[in-house]
Amino acid sequence: MLDIKFIKENSDIVKKVIEKRHLSFDVDAFLEVDAKRILMLETVENLRARQNKATEEIPNAGQERRNVLLSEMQVLKLELGQKEDELKEIMQEWQTLMLKIPNVPSADVPEGPDESGNVVVREWGEKPVFSFTPKEHYEIGEALCLIDTETAAKVASSRFSYIKGDLVRLQFALLQMCLGILSDVEVLKSIAKEANVSFDVTAPFMPVIPPVFIKPLVQVKMARFMAPEDHYLFPNDDLMLIGSAEHTLGSMHMDTIFTEQDLPIRYVGYSTAFRREAGTYGKDTNGILRQHQFDKLEMEVFSLPENSIQEQNFLVAIQEYILRALKLPHQVMLVCTGDMGFPDARQFDINTWMPGQNKYRETHSADLTGSFQSRRLNTRVRRANDKIEPVHMNDATAIAIGRTLIAIVENYQQEDGSIVIPEVLRPYMGGKEIIKK
Repeated sequence: MLDIKFIKENSDIVKKVIEKRHLSFDVDAFLEVDAKRILMLETVENLRARQNKATEEIPNAGQERRNVLLSEMQVLKLELGQKEDELKEIMQEWQTLMLKIPNVPSADVPEGPDESGNVVVREWGEKPVFSFTPKEHYEIGEALCLIDTETAAKVASSRFSYIKGDLVRLQFALLQMCLGILSDVEVLKSIAKEANVSFDVTAPFMPVIPPVFIKPLVQVKMARFMAPEDHYLFPNDDLMLIGSAEHTLGSMHMDTIFTEQDLPIRYVGYSTAFRREAGTYGKDTNGILRQHQFDKLEMEVFSLPENSIQEQNFLVAIQEYILRALKLPHQVMLVCTGDMGFPDARQFDINTWMPGQNKYRETHSADLTGSFQSRRLNTRVRRANDKIEPVHMNDATAIAIGRTLIAIVENYQQEDGSIVIPEVLRPYMGGKEIIKK
């Protein structure tokens, strides 16, 4: 969430942010609630001070004065209880409203109503030219017995799949390649240098397998709480399934105070993610592009505020490095105000070319949330001068497994229905060069 001091001192900016994000929120009404909160806090604190003063005076007071003080204490107790109840109601209203205020976009974020306002900042790679009509991934996958959605629909439901054979090996080859990149400081230094990232990379990414369940309250603190119909909820257990590894990676350090020397801390988490995809009826129903269950390798970074934009640029450079290693054509997009995530101050998406669909599809996202999430999570840093402030947080996709497999299958397909394995992945598959029936 935003700093209340910032909101009060920059209400016009917050109003413009809400307008640019095409959200509905009454800033003036919120500030009225905040004024009530301040006034009631002062009232409660004054009553407590009077109560404490009377409590201190009673032991040394004479009988007559003591009786007066005890009588005043009874009145104070009743009034204080009433005001504390009122304060509790006001605080609940205030907190509910605070959580509805989005993050302030970075100055370089383009303004736009939806994805149509996103800006392509660079492209890489030449789209493959085929001597035949390229097929979509599910046609190739079914023919090679690599993808089975029909059986999965009988066993589970639609938007689930069985991944089989060499496509499974390809998935784990991708994971091994990416983990190798993210744990190698020298490779990371070369990526940072090529991307003109100004800091020296000394901290690699620690691999993590996080929980796939999260408490709803923690998800709210992460500001990634999708509509209830999009989540798999387990109310009896006060748990829900995560929609991305970032949800349980970003919340690892709730109520933590780092020192400057601790940062940056970089994680790469591998997990299965779950989404109902409630609003996508009839959309991308074939194959494994849009599933209820999918696997991801996700990066999460905790950094000093002055380094967070550079950290995001670094994360995007890593994403591009991975796609270039796989020789997959792609475009990097700066996401506009109307399409970016609620807690994001700056967001990049990478769309990878899918020749079977004859279009680019999103495979990666990189989100700078600044102090927005950490303020809610109470994740802070103690500076050298002893000042304590929220850390900054970044999250980014390393590999969305299903969509990357789709891109490989479609870009590397052959006329006979086989799939050439990208050269960079062959060492992880025993030197195998081609997948065929």
